[in-house]
Amino acid sequence: MDDQPGTLRESSELLFSFGVIADIQYADLEDGYNFQGNRRRYYRHSLLHLQGAIEDWNNEGNIPCCVLQLGDIIDGYNAQYQASEKSLELVMNTFETLKVPVHHTWGNHEFYNFSRDYLTNSKLNTKFLEDQIVHHPETIPSENYYAYHFVPYPKFRFILLDAYDLSVLGVDQSSPKYQQCMKILKEHNPNAELNNPQGLSEPQFVQFNGGFSQEQLNWLNEVLTFCDTNQEKVVIVSHLPIYPGSSDSVSLAWNYRDALAVIWSHECVVCFFAGHTHDGGYSEDPFGVHHVSLEGVIETAPDSQAFGTVHVYPDKMMLKGRGRVPNRIMNYKKRMTSL
Repeated sequence: MDDQPGTLRESSELLFSFGVIADIQYADLEDGYNFQGNRRRYYRHSLLHLQGAIEDWNNEGNIPCCVLQLGDIIDGYNAQYQASEKSLELVMNTFETLKVPVHHTWGNHEFYNFSRDYLTNSKLNTKFLEDQIVHHPETIPSENYYAYHFVPYPKFRFILLDAYDLSVLGVDQSSPKYQQCMKILKEHNPNAELNNPQGLSEPQFVQFNGGFSQEQLNWLNEVLTFCDTNQEKVVIVSHLPIYPGSSDSVSLAWNYRDALAVIWSHECVVCFFAGHTHDGGYSEDPFGVHHVSLEGVIETAPDSQAFGTVHVYPDKMMLKGRGRVPNRIMNYKKRMTSL
């Protein structure tokens, strides 16, 4: 396992740890290239990378309490070869060797392979892991989007968001939702090919992205209001990044500004994890929220790796990256450390 150079100084106050991995995009195919033909994709090898990550997590001294899988678990090519269910089963069987729970986020490749209804009834729906024991806000997410929250450790809450709540992917084309989302997309993207961002003033308005409905943002706002009151620290997870500093401009959620406005109106959010942009990215925003876009497994050469373990302390989070994922020290906002 090739670790990043540079050691992270360990502190005796480790509270808990969690694993992160993104864009596995497994398919039983020879290596290929991305849409532009300039980046290699290791479809078959991504499963070996996942096995390596799981082995590592299972053998860590401080075993993670859970793993966050940030979306695009199998590649869209599977649908073309009628291999979607078989490939998903193979990856899910691999995840079963992990000793701790995994929380699955949905990305565009989930919707290339399956309808939203299928995903809701599949093993990729991990809403049942929502924490029912620790008191949490009375507000519950509606059935219209896939989002939930859980408490891995006292005073820490994780929130999974559905970045394809507004999307033309995985939705019945005769539905009002599809019509509404196609209208949004075409208002911002006049190109004949809706996956083409060329010439757009807001290049994130492409078909392979999506956004957050007002309903979901209202729910998020209510949960974060509770977290402020309860003096909790919050980690948010989504397939799509929402902060321009942590991503290329094409990979952002359609209405990333709306999501940021909600988050910035609260004290409690520490960190936002996303996938989608296979190069990865990181930025601390003006409100002290750390935005981490994780490097994608699918574009990781066989001799490297792409995953990480986040160690959580009273004053900071430390990402210990493997292979392409760099180490990061993410200090909490000053006002949080005194809570």
